[in-house]
Amino acid sequence: MADPTLAKRLLDGDRRALARAITLVENDRPEGWELVREVYPHTGSAEVVGFTGPPGVGKSTLIGALTAARRAAGRSVGVLSIDPSSPFTQGALLGDRIRLTDHFLDPGVFIRSMANRGALGGLSEAALQAALLLDAAGREDVFVETVGVGQAEIDIIDHADTIVLVLMPGSGDSIQALKAGVMEIPDVIVINKADHPLTDTMVREIRGVLSLANLDRTPEEVRGSWRVPILRTEAARGEGIDELVAALDQHAGHIREQGQLQERRRRNLRNEVLAIATARMRRRLEEELREDPEFKRLLDEVVERRLDPATAATELLDRETT
Repeated sequence: MADPTLAKRLLDGDRRALARAITLVENDRPEGWELVREVYPHTGSAEVVGFTGPPGVGKSTLIGALTAARRAAGRSVGVLSIDPSSPFTQGALLGDRIRLTDHFLDPGVFIRSMANRGALGGLSEAALQAALLLDAAGREDVFVETVGVGQAEIDIIDHADTIVLVLMPGSGDSIQALKAGVMEIPDVIVINKADHPLTDTMVREIRGVLSLANLDRTPEEVRGSWRVPILRTEAARGEGIDELVAALDQHAGHIREQGQLQERRRRNLRNEVLAIATARMRRRLEEELREDPEFKRLLDEVVERRLDPATAATELLDRETT
């Protein structure tokens, strides 16, 4: 049973209630999910921005500078940093003690590091619920930073209103991020550490990839769509942050004017429902099959090359649905 007092305190913006609520969800406690259910009608007001990109490009530093700018404008901020899981504790390897240190004492900023628990897309089931809790607690801006694993991070597109791809010139990982699977994601592209001599080269490469992405679209579609800006920043020195703020505001205004915000959120919520259902079905299936002799027989046949994995999976599913 969810604690009604905790829900009220959360909706009133109490930081301790918010921290407790996220812990309950992260630990997969039933009362945590009940709490999300109770406060969900109060969500939908926050502007959710997802930050993705290769490791080491300065996503955390960029978010720290952006947080300072949003706070200077009087807005409250929530930050979720999704980190690789520890193989021993399943906790976040990069704790929030080393994140955004300038903002820890600011009551208008709430920062949380969460483990991705092996989620290939860079986001965990609990992280999606944590973003809802930040929204319910009245945070006007929610920044979600995903673990930098490249193309597997594409699922962030399903959980944010605006996607920022952060790159760094002179990095092989950044060049890999120019592949179409990742370059179809961003609404804003930021080249951080832009004092590098290869910055101009990277800008040209990105523009080339973006132009190729528009080749199969009609002129009307291109004119009516958002033109992805390519921004240069030096986040450690606060340079280019005003331009990033302006781009985020412009994109938020654009998707509202075009009627795309509700469309995006409907798509996001559809994918979230499917993602949670899939994760829970897998857990349930694993529990049911842990000591199942028929599953062990199927696996033995696969190991001995008498049965291929796809056929074994089909047999397994046929048995579960009958």
